[in-house]
Amino acid sequence: KDKISIIKEESIELQMIDAYKEGLKAFNEGDALFAAKKFNEAELLYPQSEWAPKSALMAAYSYYSQDYYGDAIYELERFIKTYTYDERIDYAHFLLAMCYYEKIVDEKKDLEPLLKAKEKFNFIIETYPETDFALDAQFKLNLIYDILASKEIYIGKHYIKKEKWIAAINRFKKVVDDYETTIYVEEAIHRLVEI
Repeated sequence: KDKISIIKEESIELQMIDAYKEGLKAFNEGDALFAAKKFNEAELLYPQSEWAPKSALMAAYSYYSQDYYGDAIYELERFIKTYTYDERIDYAHFLLAMCYYEKIVDEKKDLEPLLKAKEKFNFIIETYPETDFALDAQFKLNLIYDILASKEIYIGKHYIKKEKWIAAINRFKKVVDDYETTIYVEEAIHRLVEI
C-alpha cells in the first residue's frame, strides 16, 4: 500500500510538471489562453508544490502578455491573497500595477485605472524600496502625474470655453500646487495670468 501511494504522488507531480511544460510551450508559441489554462491546471494538480505559485504567476503573465488585463488582474489578486509570503510577491504587485497602467487611455477617459495604478506604484515604492520594481514604479508615477496634470488642464480649458472663470482658476492652481514637476506647469501659469 505504501508503494502504491508513493507512485500516485509521483504521478501527480509528474502530471503537474507536464502541464507546466505544456503551458510554457504554448506561451512561447503565442497561445496565451491555452498557456494560462495549462498553468492553472498545473497549480491545481499539486497546490502544495513549489511550482504552484510559479504556475499561478505564469498564468497571470500569460494573460498580461496578450492584453487580457481583466483576467491578469484576477489571477494576480488571487496570487497575492493565496501566496502572500512567496518570494515573487513584489513582482506580482508590480505586474498588477502594470495591468492598471496599461489600461490608461488618455486624460479624457476614465480615471479609475490611472488612480489604481498610482496607488499600486506608491505601494511598491513604500513596501519594496530597494528593488528594481520601485525604480520603475517611480518613473511610471511621474508619467501618471503628467496625465493627471493634463486632465486638469483639459478640464480648465473646458471651463474657460464655458466662461466659468473660478472653476478654471481652481483647476490651473491645482496643477501648479500638486503637479509642479510636470511639463504642464508653464501652461497652467500662462492660463492663470490669462484669466
